[in-house]
Amino acid sequence: MLKGNLKLTHFALLMSFLNFLFFHFPFYSFVFHNIDYKSLNGIFLVVSLMVLMLVLNAFVFYLFFSLSKYVGKFLLSLFFILNALAVYFVNTYSVIIDESMIGNVLNTKYEEASSFFSFKLVIYILFLGVVPAIYIIKAKIVKVPLKQFLVTISLTLLFVLTLVFANASNWLWIDKNSKTLGGLAMPWSYSVNLSLFYVHQHQKNQKEILLPNATIKDSTKSVVVLVIGESARSQNFSLYGYNKNTNPLLSKIPNVTHFNATSSATYTTAGVKSILEYKDTDDLSEILPNYLYRNNVDVVWRTTNWGEPPVHIKDYENKEALKANCKNDRCDYDELLLSGLKERIQSSKKNKILIVLHTSTSHGPTYSQKYPSQFETFKPVCNSVELAKCSQTELINAYDNTIVYTDYILSQIIEDLKQLKEYKSAMIFVSDHGESLGENNLYMHGLPISIAPKEQYDIPFIVWVSDENKQLKANKMLSQNVVFHSVLNFLGVQSPIYDEQMNIFK
Repeated sequence: MLKGNLKLTHFALLMSFLNFLFFHFPFYSFVFHNIDYKSLNGIFLVVSLMVLMLVLNAFVFYLFFSLSKYVGKFLLSLFFILNALAVYFVNTYSVIIDESMIGNVLNTKYEEASSFFSFKLVIYILFLGVVPAIYIIKAKIVKVPLKQFLVTISLTLLFVLTLVFANASNWLWIDKNSKTLGGLAMPWSYSVNLSLFYVHQHQKNQKEILLPNATIKDSTKSVVVLVIGESARSQNFSLYGYNKNTNPLLSKIPNVTHFNATSSATYTTAGVKSILEYKDTDDLSEILPNYLYRNNVDVVWRTTNWGEPPVHIKDYENKEALKANCKNDRCDYDELLLSGLKERIQSSKKNKILIVLHTSTSHGPTYSQKYPSQFETFKPVCNSVELAKCSQTELINAYDNTIVYTDYILSQIIEDLKQLKEYKSAMIFVSDHGESLGENNLYMHGLPISIAPKEQYDIPFIVWVSDENKQLKANKMLSQNVVFHSVLNFLGVQSPIYDEQMNIFK
């Protein structure tokens, strides 16, 4: 069968079976964990999903090859290689390939992507992707006559419709879990969601909606340093009661306040957007740095990360630009963001200043490479990108060391601001989202917020103010959107869209 000529119908069924066998363990693992598979209805649903997957994939593969043998071979070979890559990440990091994860992938730069490289990844791609692709390319396939093609198509569609309607009682369950099921079905998880991502991205990339003009109501010299954290979860900060001292410096600094907070999403692009916009919206509204810059505030953006909405200001400095002027031995770490920061504030010709520092300190899977060696407080640490190979103790130690380093960076910012006696200053630290560290066999972040564990959305929100008279409200739980209104309040910027209920300052 593998050497001789194959009828197209048999070839499509064979490819569908291999696709089912190689790439759908996570899909059916999810199904078995979320239904009563011992009940009659549960058994019927599982069998129906298996048959539907086999038949529908065979049906689509059959159509590809009917249109063009060469197009069919190219697409099917590509699918097997991409399936192998996708299922590696699903199995290794327990991710779901939904639209938000596609956004994460497309916003990942080479430096971050290369950190995921492992021998196991090569094995997946080679044996589950390349080897089947070679067979697909070499296979001798006999096309079927038009009459047989039409009969096969008609009978398949009739069978699929019959099976779908036979599962009418399970439609609600399927609809409820459609995002997860769709994110685990190969190759449709990434191919369909890639299309959806670009459709929605096109809509979002329309010209940003400008907010009403603002005015600066006083001439008091004021500066806010907004630090956007990466993958920091509040439960590993000792300020929040963690039993390891991950905040040895911040815990000793007066006027430091921490709040309970949640992120609006579990991935960077949406989390950063939420921090910078005045309310949660699917629209592309003018974000905080653009708005303040347009309204005569001195705005500086420094980043070792990516994934922010379009930033339209003069002083935007990425990692490469910052490295060109970095003179110390910490230029490969997030301290790079602090280089010449105090001097930049002092040189400003304006009374109102916003500095945004977009960090990458706690981004996995290479936690142990995100901090200088002297911050390796907790040992032993995980040095593998295959996080499941490490013990949870090693993994959490490596992650906790990134929090210790974050603590140091924030303390250094505060020390710099303390020296600027002529300025009323504030430091606000808020993370884009949280992180899973092996709890329930989940790693990193990116699960849909509706099913994500609290580790992926419980985030730190830490504030320091120079002026002891500037009191903070007793907020019980904050959203990321309070940043916009709180910065406006602190800098003395009046705006028609300002919401006092979203301001953290009294």
